[in-house]
Amino acid sequence: MRTDDPIDPDAGHPRRRPALAVLCAALVVTTLDNTVLNTALPAIADDLRASTADLQWINNAYTLVFAALLIAAGGLGARFGQRRALVGGLVVLAAGSAAAATAASAGQLIAWRAVMGLGAAFVMPATLSIIVTIFGTRERGRAIAVWSASAAIGIVLGPVTGGLLLEHFAWGSVFSLNVPLIAAVLAAALALVPALPGRPAGRFDALGLLLCTTGLAALVDVVVRGPERGWLTGWSLAEAGAAAVLLTVFAWWELRIAQPMVDLRMFTRRTFTVAGVLLAVTFFALFGLLFVYTQYLQLVRGYSPLKAGSGALPFAVAMALAAGTSDRVVVRLGVRRTITGGLAVMAFGLGCMSFATTTTAFVPLALVMAVIGAGMGLVMAPSSTASMAALPREKASMASAMNSVTRELGGVLGIAVIGTVVSAAYRAESRGSLPTAPDDLTSAHLTADALPSDQAGALVRASDAAFTNAMNVGTTVCAVVALLGALAALSWLDGRKITAGPGAAPAAAEPPSGTQTRQDVH
Repeated sequence: MRTDDPIDPDAGHPRRRPALAVLCAALVVTTLDNTVLNTALPAIADDLRASTADLQWINNAYTLVFAALLIAAGGLGARFGQRRALVGGLVVLAAGSAAAATAASAGQLIAWRAVMGLGAAFVMPATLSIIVTIFGTRERGRAIAVWSASAAIGIVLGPVTGGLLLEHFAWGSVFSLNVPLIAAVLAAALALVPALPGRPAGRFDALGLLLCTTGLAALVDVVVRGPERGWLTGWSLAEAGAAAVLLTVFAWWELRIAQPMVDLRMFTRRTFTVAGVLLAVTFFALFGLLFVYTQYLQLVRGYSPLKAGSGALPFAVAMALAAGTSDRVVVRLGVRRTITGGLAVMAFGLGCMSFATTTTAFVPLALVMAVIGAGMGLVMAPSSTASMAALPREKASMASAMNSVTRELGGVLGIAVIGTVVSAAYRAESRGSLPTAPDDLTSAHLTADALPSDQAGALVRASDAAFTNAMNVGTTVCAVVALLGALAALSWLDGRKITAGPGAAPAAAEPPSGTQTRQDVH
């Protein structure tokens, strides 16, 4: 595909639809890697003799590198071309996956997971940026809706895919599967995705890249590891302080130079900022829920990894259907009401989930997950569309990267905060009913295996009940966060007319963040 293929402002690029299929497939592969590992951790621990700390790093290395490099990757993609960023990221992701599948030690696996995160950081922002560029104003909203559905489908299908593979193959299969999938996506991307030119003019902002990457890495690391080592320990406080200093200096530098890597003035657009916060709220609730829900299904309900993973399928189906049709809902209700309604539906579903017991049947759980998924589907695409529409087209790459960063940080915070809440609630309740109970549910079940049957039964019943009640506390927190997000959307989302994406309306048409408007969003 030539770089000078015409792109009609209304109709878009002539190959936009096949390109969209390729970009969504790339996104599914990338987001699937965020969650597919969870079901394989017990097998990895057994085969590589990995400690609990090793398993945490195996899981977190991908997230840490991925989140830390998203903004830098978006800036590099804008400079050198988004298809180059996409293709390069896919190659790195495939190489890291192939190496991870044959890792002989925990240290090797941690290193290759970091390489996979590096590749994924270039893929995700490139997909949305290309979609915004090649689709015209008439179809851009629907394209972003399909893209949003693909993102969440990859996240939720991870546990299902992992469980299915582990039924028949060794743990390395969760990584080696990526290689043929990425090869097919890569070939399709080279054939179908337009080679859009970058903007290499001007001085490269190397200092901004360094400050942004190190600051985000410190921030994500302190959030991810805070529950493990304590939020108020000297190391956590020092790392949080370093993150604050680095990101403050980064902001000062970006506002000072003529050609910044990130134009921080885009945050003065209220719609862009609020929509990003709402995406973070949505992923906070989702990742916080999935973190405890999968443990509940496998340890409390005793389901196999495959059945536990399939417990999230109703969520994926409902979310995909809602996200794929959310552009039509927006036409009828407006962006503000659609997002508010979606977060309210999420809050309702999460509230229902907080009434789970140790004997709740699979079907009611699946129905509640479908409700949560439908609510999330009504939030993702309209929020992404609104944030992208608030900026001119030339900011699409950076807006896409910031979209990805807010999603990732929201998810990381969800796991960290809800994990801490659930752990504290579990310890408080288990020690109240059984003072000698271990501090976590997995250890309690392992301890029970070595006890006489009557003592083992008492320990398992007490620990399962304590974890279920603790999970209910965690899901209640998620419900409150989603409800607060709904109130924020209703109060703070801009009331002007928002169309399908960057360039659809002049960026200057949006009032500054402090200006109030009365007209509803349509």
